[in-house]
Amino acid sequence: MEIKNPTDDEIKEVLSMYRVVAVVGLSDRPGRASFGVASFLKEKGYRVVPVNPNLDTVLGEKCYPALSAIPFAIDIVDVFRRSEAVPPIAKEAVSIGAKVLWLQLGVIAGESVKRHGDAIKIITDRCIKIEYNRLIG
Repeated sequence: MEIKNPTDDEIKEVLSMYRVVAVVGLSDRPGRASFGVASFLKEKGYRVVPVNPNLDTVLGEKCYPALSAIPFAIDIVDVFRRSEAVPPIAKEAVSIGAKVLWLQLGVIAGESVKRHGDAIKIITDRCIKIEYNRLIG
């Protein structure tokens, strides 16, 4: 069973409705994709919440070691980690009540992530910045 991404209309709705994005694996290096995407999201008015246990701040925002350490609600969990690292992140995203698990380009939802499909909307192998530009502009 393959996870099917939501329709364009559903993705547009996600990008329009939800404004708090935890970026798991956010780097503080400007050349990294995660840094560019998070910068873009901030410019578009999203609240970006860095999740990286090795950093204190990124883009002027407090960095958290894990999703469960964030003391407020998260709408979208945007993952910049390898596919094999996703299952525990997916489980944690569900446990904190996130609405969407967004897996960046090249990050594929494996079997263990599929078990969370009823609890959280999953978007896989898509870039949130590209989708925003394509659907919202």
